[in-house]
Amino acid sequence: MQKLPQPDGLEPVTIIPYADAAHRSQVVALWEVVFGYDAPHNKPSLAIDKKISAKDGLFFVALAGALVVGTVMAGYDGHRGWIYSVAVSPSHRRQGIGTRLVSMAEQALTAQGCVKINLQILEGNASVTAFYESLGFSVEKRISMGKRIPKNVPGA
Repeated sequence: MQKLPQPDGLEPVTIIPYADAAHRSQVVALWEVVFGYDAPHNKPSLAIDKKISAKDGLFFVALAGALVVGTVMAGYDGHRGWIYSVAVSPSHRRQGIGTRLVSMAEQALTAQGCVKINLQILEGNASVTAFYESLGFSVEKRISMGKRIPKNVPGA
């Protein structure tokens, strides 16, 4: 658990592992605001269900009191780690919460033996690119490819 120092008058923010019963509805609402994905494979409820079924301990929430104000999910395949779903509520941005969430994911991945951490950003998102560059990430010359598996996506 990490507590974040907060400016005067703001409630301290704590980063803890995601707990489905306590956090699900707030995480879904946060992701709908922050990401606004339309594709069925990106539905927050599906992503959460798939993540918690992995039981890997790589899903964290930032809480201001009982309010979910941020998230990060990570994944590890035994060699490389991935950071996904970094989201901070618009009302809580520019307070170091995103930085701390990424740090928590990095620490958890490192503890599992990860040798390299990857992430993807939508092309043209300069502010998010700058955020990750400030944390030591760099743009690599790669082509990201994907293939959807519709039979694993309800309603697809």
